Amino acid sequence: MTETTADQNLDPARIVLVTGPAGAGRSTAIHVLEDLGYEAIDNLPLSLVPRVVDGPVRPNPLAIGIDTRNREFSVDGLLGLIETLAGRAERQLTILYLDCRADVLLRRYSETRRRHPMAPEESPETGISRELALLGPIRERADTLVDTSDLNVHQLRDEIEQWFAPRAGRHLALSLQSFSYKRGLPHSIDMVFDCRFLANPHWQPELRQLDGRDAAVVAYVRADPRFDEFFERVLNLTRMLLPAFQEEGKAYLSIAFGCTGGQHRSVTLVETLGKALAEDGLQVSIRHRELEARTDSHTGDVRRN
Repeated sequence: MTETTADQNLDPARIVLVTGPAGAGRSTAIHVLEDLGYEAIDNLPLSLVPRVVDGPVRPNPLAIGIDTRNREFSVDGLLGLIETLAGRAERQLTILYLDCRADVLLRRYSETRRRHPMAPEESPETGISRELALLGPIRERADTLVDTSDLNVHQLRDEIEQWFAPRAGRHLALSLQSFSYKRGLPHSIDMVFDCRFLANPHWQPELRQLDGRDAAVVAYVRADPRFDEFFERVLNLTRMLLPAFQEEGKAYLSIAFGCTGGQHRSVTLVETLGKALAEDGLQVSIRHRELEARTDSHTGDVRRN
């Protein structure tokens, strides 16, 4: 556990719970948060975490690293801990999940010749597969998901700083997510927009197997006469709220769009809004929950779109 000098621009009530599969960069993320002024604690047994959090808020925010190597680790135990911490009104909990594709994790283990903690006497592939399957519910619960598959150490540091560095003089970190109402609302979303009123490409046979990033689907969705007004209102609302939230000291803003299947309309809205906000000079993180789930079920890989 390391304590550093408090930064007046950091929220001392904040807790960042850092997790993800072994080899995805959790230790690096913990070190970056420590450098930013967080009190960093790694590999603490789950039962001790509430004791650390209890009591008066300390001068520094907390960054707590937890993965499958932690003593007492279980998915149910970690989910229970998350719900306990999230229920504390005096704290602001963020779940940071360091993600990585299975093939990249395998390459990293091959390069280091380390044994995988989930299969010490078996192949790294077996351990990686077990761990990704085990951590699925935790990944679904994440507030911030960073895919490290194509990031080096310096790029990962930049990504973590974008989300968690002191915000003085900087824009909020923006997260946009698409989802299906059939699977319920995402966790920890600030604003949700329902776009099920738009024309549904699902009913067009030539579009059904495509998604909202494909040009043909985008054109179909945008051809709905209600699209332009809806999009402009959402864009202008977002632009109006960003400086107001920043003045209130908010570090990040998460916006979700939902449709029936989470494949067409909501994906198009997220991509379109993300592009518009990027043109404003903002850095935007995009996640398509249902497309990720579909990719996982088809390939076994863990990806972020």
